[in-house]
Amino acid sequence: MAIDLDKVLDKAWADKPLAEVLAAPVAALKGVSDKDGELLHEAFGVKTVGDFGQLKFARWAQALVALNATTK
Repeated sequence: MAIDLDKVLDKAWADKPLAEVLAAPVAALKGVSDKDGELLHEAFGVKTVGDFGQLKFARWAQALVALNATTK
């Protein structure tokens, strides 16, 4: 799977190793502010990009979207 990291990460993070990106604050994701990160932490205990990617609610939503795509 290929992904253009310049499109999904803030410029400062685009050239970092994957392990470092996953340990980074969620604000490393393009379009996610420090305040968004604080709110994610308060609401769901999410601190890092890796935490965000493993958030069960996001995974459930992704599964529903994928299921919907197969029923069209």
